[in-house]
Amino acid sequence: MYALFEEAGKFQTGRILSEVESSAQIELESGKRVKVKAANLLLKFEKPSPADLMRDAQALSASIELDLAWEFAPEDEFGFADLAREYFSAQATLTEQVAALLRLFDAPHYFRRAGKGRFKKASAEVIAQALAGIEKKKQIQAQIESWAADLAQGICPAPIQTQLYKILFKPDKNAPEYKAVVEAARATQTAPLALLQQAGAIASAYQFHWQRFLFDSFPKGTGFPQLQAPAIADELPLAHVQAYSIDDSQTTEIDDALSVQGLGAGTVTLGIHIAAPALALKPGDAIDQLGRQRLSTVYMPGYKITMLPDDVVQTYTLQEGRDCPAVSLYATFDEVTLALQHTETRVERVSIAANLRHDQLDTIVTEAWLNDDSFTHPAGVQEPAMPRAQLAFLFRLAQHLKAQREVVRGKPENFNRPDYNFRLVGNDGIEPQGHEQVHITIRQRGAPLDLMVAEAMILANSTWGNWMAELGVPGIYRSQASLLPGVKVRMGTKALPHAGIGVPSYAWSTSPLRRYTDLVNQWQIIACAKHGSTAALAAPFKPKDAELFSIISAFDGAYGAYNAYQNGMERFWTLQYLKQNNITDLSATVFKVFPGQPPMARADDLPLVLPVLGGGDLPRGAHVQLRLSAVDDITLDITGHLLHLLEADAPTSAEEAGIADDEDDSAAGPIALAMDVNEAPTPEVDAA
Repeated sequence: MYALFEEAGKFQTGRILSEVESSAQIELESGKRVKVKAANLLLKFEKPSPADLMRDAQALSASIELDLAWEFAPEDEFGFADLAREYFSAQATLTEQVAALLRLFDAPHYFRRAGKGRFKKASAEVIAQALAGIEKKKQIQAQIESWAADLAQGICPAPIQTQLYKILFKPDKNAPEYKAVVEAARATQTAPLALLQQAGAIASAYQFHWQRFLFDSFPKGTGFPQLQAPAIADELPLAHVQAYSIDDSQTTEIDDALSVQGLGAGTVTLGIHIAAPALALKPGDAIDQLGRQRLSTVYMPGYKITMLPDDVVQTYTLQEGRDCPAVSLYATFDEVTLALQHTETRVERVSIAANLRHDQLDTIVTEAWLNDDSFTHPAGVQEPAMPRAQLAFLFRLAQHLKAQREVVRGKPENFNRPDYNFRLVGNDGIEPQGHEQVHITIRQRGAPLDLMVAEAMILANSTWGNWMAELGVPGIYRSQASLLPGVKVRMGTKALPHAGIGVPSYAWSTSPLRRYTDLVNQWQIIACAKHGSTAALAAPFKPKDAELFSIISAFDGAYGAYNAYQNGMERFWTLQYLKQNNITDLSATVFKVFPGQPPMARADDLPLVLPVLGGGDLPRGAHVQLRLSAVDDITLDITGHLLHLLEADAPTSAEEAGIADDEDDSAAGPIALAMDVNEAPTPEVDAA
């Protein structure tokens, strides 16, 4: 005796070995024995053999016309044998009954299941909808196959070109465009990125990186709506100082300027003057909402995306020749010992005498020129507008402040590594296209002008952070618990020490035109300046304000993404520099080693990090000569093959090697795609 039964949604046949009231033991054709519930037995038969029965039934099932079967099927619930008798004949054979069962099971859009071997036919409306859905799926599948064939032949269909970045990085895995790329990649055994490059979807490496960034961070574009910058209504006194800003030539958002008073009088007052957009902008207004959406200016070689519209920036920037509203910190020092005597914050107008530029003055404002009054530059060299004596005092004070911080840090700050300036020839601030000639120049960290500004800003950010905490006014702080490996800088609302800088608290407040956190802190600082001990009641943001935590969370994410893009674009232009100047070899220093992996090295004269192949067990700090591989402009990949050691003995410390212990350098590697050609296709659910 044989049986046909259903188990786990499948029909199986086998020989009945034994039966009891509730179950039967059946031997399958494979020889395996299974126990089947009696309720799951659909048919018992003596012949034909199970294999013959299923073969003949499957062939017959395909010939059953579903429309005709639906017409013949009873209106009420029915069994498969009932349909066989209606469709074939009143004496439907075993093969015909099984054929009817298989056809019913395979047509859920015509017949829905109502139990083991039981069915009920769908309404005409449901069938029409289901058939339309099936036809649509057929058309979509045909489209997928057509697009995949085009991609395999090196042609990129327009819909895939349009959705390129969504397909690669934020895909809808049920979308036909995504499925076509996956199908073509599988068929051609080509990586998706390479496949799309070959098909012409990625014509420009620069545009690929740029459009990908816009897709992730600026999906609505980088333009601004037309907004009028509000005027500052406060009647502000004019400070009796002449202030000077110090920035790069490309800087248009001039946030800070410095002044010096009292030289030769025994006490000297340093003025740190910060542009004051917070006097006009209010939390929640239209311009504030723009700033909160962007959170920071985005920098990249040759271009930037500002946090605020340019006309708004120019309204509040510290432009030379103007009396500009500012929040000023005055710090008074003993002229001889440089001991800090007291500080005062004022909201006022400040006369900006000149906008000095790093790149024009770094070779003029040198340590020798600052420390030796008799030192003179050759005829024709134009010295800075800020008096030499004031610059010399600022440099001496900056060195003193830095030394004080280093005592707190427990070790000196490392300025062995340079900063790099990128200039795209003929760019003039317009959006680059990726083919511009690039010039890369070195600006040594800790250069006098750089040090003056850095130490003044640290003093302001730390002083204002401490002051807000003393008055119970919340702010946005950056803190670092220690300099131990792995201890990162964090943002929060509490005034905690910043071990990396060596200050008791640190609240970014000196770039309100460029960073949203600084604008928020400026609102709080102005409240402190205007209201003193009652500032906590007047400040826009209150203690434990949920808005502050929301701003911190959003800023962290955006600032990290912007920095990552800036680093990627600096790497892109560095790779272009190698190609444009036919550089095939370079010297580098190993700064990270990994067990079982190539060591990482940093180029001596370029902002480039790359893995060293063939280096074996090179020690950290080893100085090497490398032969460069070909450049991949899409993945930003490049490797160096070891030619020889330049210095066999590695430096004895990270400091000597120019390596900071807390660095987090990494080479840009292959782009991580949000698609997997090995992933099983998403199962289709038939309409019913």
